[in-house]
Amino acid sequence: MKTPLTAGSPVLRVSGAIVTALVLAGAIWPERFGAVAQRMLGAITTNFGWLILLSVFVVTLFLIGLAISRYGSLRLGSDDSRPDYPFFTWIALLFSTGFGAGLVFWGVAEPMSHFFTTPFAGQDALTPQAARVAMGYSFFHWGVSQWSVFALVGLGIGLMQFRKNRDVLVSTVVEPVLGSRPAVKVAVDSLAVVATAMGIATSVGLGVLQIGGGLDSVFGITSTSVVQLLVLAAMFLFYMVSSATGLDRGIRILSNITLAMCLLLLLYVFAAGPTVFMLNALVLGLGDYLSHFIEYSLRLTPYQGGTWIHDWTIFYWAWSISWSPFVGAFVARVSRGRTLREFIIGVLVVPPAIACVWIAVFGGMALHSDLQAGTSIAAIVDNDVALALFAAFDALPLSTVLSVFAIVLIFLFLVTSADSATYILACMSSHGNLNPTNRSKLFWGVLMAGIAGVLLVSGGLQSLQTAALVAALPFTLLLLVVLAATVRILRNEPLPIRPADLRRYKALARAVQREPVLRSLKRERGPDET
Repeated sequence: MKTPLTAGSPVLRVSGAIVTALVLAGAIWPERFGAVAQRMLGAITTNFGWLILLSVFVVTLFLIGLAISRYGSLRLGSDDSRPDYPFFTWIALLFSTGFGAGLVFWGVAEPMSHFFTTPFAGQDALTPQAARVAMGYSFFHWGVSQWSVFALVGLGIGLMQFRKNRDVLVSTVVEPVLGSRPAVKVAVDSLAVVATAMGIATSVGLGVLQIGGGLDSVFGITSTSVVQLLVLAAMFLFYMVSSATGLDRGIRILSNITLAMCLLLLLYVFAAGPTVFMLNALVLGLGDYLSHFIEYSLRLTPYQGGTWIHDWTIFYWAWSISWSPFVGAFVARVSRGRTLREFIIGVLVVPPAIACVWIAVFGGMALHSDLQAGTSIAAIVDNDVALALFAAFDALPLSTVLSVFAIVLIFLFLVTSADSATYILACMSSHGNLNPTNRSKLFWGVLMAGIAGVLLVSGGLQSLQTAALVAALPFTLLLLVVLAATVRILRNEPLPIRPADLRRYKALARAVQREPVLRSLKRERGPDET
């Protein structure tokens, strides 16, 4: 009997073999795997960090310019098409791509990490100024830059899928630049699949670590490798059942539930915590983010050295790039009927806006507690980042209930992320088929769980970070190709008529229609009477 790997497309065979080899290497030689991953991490961040920073900055500027251009009125679909999903469901589906799980994990952990170890050499830690910088930098890392990568890939796939009636493959998007030779297409799609599989494994692994930390904090269950693997196994069962039910059932319903739970938790913490402090932190943080946007986007430290930029900004961007094939394809799939302007603004503005509010509320609560109440949340986060959220809850009423609620929320966020990724991986490895078989979904579901499990056992968080960076490096170059291809695709589209031009055309048409009547009146009555 043929297995999905032997019976599938060339992309499935190539990418499946690469991912399987990585899982086996991590299982058989865990210490060597971790050591090699660490060396690769150092080489990538040292030699190619500048490329990752510059690429994301260029992509962000391109999308902003496109949104305000005349092409912004084009639709992802026919000119008379309308969105498939209402706005709330659309935003909920964006969260299902992994953004929600990451935000819950880092909403407290990141600002407190920057508060404890400041981004700038010579700046005193654990001070009010360090708190301000920590909040502004956290806004930057969760702002438009991260989502610009997802938006660009999603835009290219959406244009080809809904305006050109092509498939959802990344290789189809880059055809205007790289051509359609089979070897090139297989290489590009295999690269996209491997990057996606490693990216989702990173998110799942980080989430499992946080759930393990929560179980330890609330129930006293030590977060051992066995506990983490049991959590991973339960997650696997849930996301496979959800993925098997399809996009419009399991994934859509779970996405709406998790977003509603997220907003409910946000409102409670906002009301129960230091509300005025959170509002002040939000406004000041937005001001710092906007005023330092270009500086932070291109910041490197070649003169004084240091690894902070590599450990945070470059890692975040590489993480986003490794996710871009999956998130881009999924975002495109759920955005049919929206104009390019709606798509870009919705993807670049709404999730970052929610992220900034979330960080201001949860991170602000933790900063206020350390600065005003003398707690040591920053030190706890420095010792174990997975305990960040649960340590912050200790400052609020009903902290145990909140911790249990948060564990369930993180679990559901990870389930929605994994089932979305399973669906997209099955599509990309099945010639772009939007209705892949459950057998193909099962194959990728097992592999993703295997990657996360091996990396957790062999190298922990550092290996997860390294895996994301390694997968992202070659795709950074491909991301620039996607940008060039998108420009060529748009240049072949009819230039939309601006509203002012349309009014002038209508006025001219009315004048042309009146001209024969005027000439007739002149002949009948004479020029003076007319």
